Amino acid sequence: MTPRFVLAIDQGTTSSRCLVFDRHARLAGLAQRVHRQHYPRSGWVEQDALEIWRTVERILPAALRDAGIGVEQVAAIGIANQRETTVVWDRATGVPVRPAIVWQDIRTEEFVESLRNSPAAQRITELSGLPLATYFAAPRLRWLLDDVEGLRARAERGEVLVGTMESWLIWNLTGGVHVTDVTNAGRTLLMNLTTRQWDDELLRLFDIPRAMLPRIEPSTGDFGTAVTAAPGVRIGAALGDQHAALFGQTCFAPGETECTYGTGGFLMMNTGSELIRSAHGLLTTIGYQIGEEPVYALEGPIAVTGSLVGWLRDIVGLITTAPEIETLASTVDDNGGCYLVPAFSGLYAPHWRSDARGLLIGLTSYVTKGHLARAALEATAWQTRDVLEAMNADAGLRARSLRVAGGMTSNNLLMQIIADVLDIPVTRPLVTETVSLGAAYAAGLAAGYWPDLQGLRRNWRAAAQWVPGHNRSAREDEYEHWQRAVQLSIGWSRPTRRPR
Repeated sequence: MTPRFVLAIDQGTTSSRCLVFDRHARLAGLAQRVHRQHYPRSGWVEQDALEIWRTVERILPAALRDAGIGVEQVAAIGIANQRETTVVWDRATGVPVRPAIVWQDIRTEEFVESLRNSPAAQRITELSGLPLATYFAAPRLRWLLDDVEGLRARAERGEVLVGTMESWLIWNLTGGVHVTDVTNAGRTLLMNLTTRQWDDELLRLFDIPRAMLPRIEPSTGDFGTAVTAAPGVRIGAALGDQHAALFGQTCFAPGETECTYGTGGFLMMNTGSELIRSAHGLLTTIGYQIGEEPVYALEGPIAVTGSLVGWLRDIVGLITTAPEIETLASTVDDNGGCYLVPAFSGLYAPHWRSDARGLLIGLTSYVTKGHLARAALEATAWQTRDVLEAMNADAGLRARSLRVAGGMTSNNLLMQIIADVLDIPVTRPLVTETVSLGAAYAAGLAAGYWPDLQGLRRNWRAAAQWVPGHNRSAREDEYEHWQRAVQLSIGWSRPTRRPR
């Protein structure tokens, strides 16, 4: 019998990857290519959506070659994607009308601030489950409709389409299927979290034409069949990357929690069938939907984690390679009294302050490069604790452990610091490609490749675990200093006026 495989597309912030998995969740093939980010103005972050599509078109067959298999051996394709990044394209030509606006972009700050103190802000949160912030897709879509001459009229006629990256890839792969899933639609501020459909009131508040929006489907199902790159293969799943990570970590029970540490950090807790509306600055979101009923989650996104190490390497020159941060931070036992708040594009959960900016405080002549490196690693840990404290309060329970994945988990010192700061065990799985694996799992379930969730859970294996130390009083004192530093970073910036 010819062996079968599942293919996952992981379209991330800085690169796109294609991975091939077998029935035991073992990696059989991999291809990856980076794509560029563009910073045309302060606070603006853009990508070339055509470059991303061409990259994905090349890496699919490359991954199959790496696995030594043919397209006829692929049971299904699953897609995981950077969420909130927004692209508008011409229905007839398939050409984007402008560069894609990335989730980190804050050009809509002025518009968001104008809504923040209006009755509309509370209504948006009630309907969508999300706070009003530059992070989400609707403000940047509104910006495009206002900024590009004639675009609104074309959108109302259905001549242009909008989507997050999974919609863009599916449309290109299938030759024109315009669809999204609930996890991505739920990050736009336009989907009603209860009905899981585009909401008329939200569309009116943001003045978005319904005709340009994709169809919303569960996370698994039939998203069309590829006509290029992997022709004839069914696309069985689409999930936002962090939802895919939750699924890939097999966090299927309420209270199970995972965090992916990449460019940013994304902490997500499964809350089961209960829709918990956050009172502590978190996102109420759909974790995933397999079948008719959704599984809800609480999420706390952190804007800057791994990118802080990149900034210290590429801009500051403190280190020459990312792994050096661990070696340098290990030369000291503590942070020397200094704290680094990496609010480069404001603070995300649980603060949601776009007026915050980066801050380094507590400097004395005693502080060395090692202390700065340690403070940088601790910034990720303290931000994680900020989110987890809010999560525990909202859910009415305490997370007993944290499953982690992403590039930063190779930093053993950081993982130990996180365990110490959170006061719970931190566990890294044997298969660290949890975003890709989650997309593969979901697609495999849709195609009958895997029978059920319990079968997926049996595939999960721990590779390493870090347990917290016992110096609790020192930990609490340092956390108090961190919180003071965060408050000092807030209110530094005013909303940027849109250039004409």
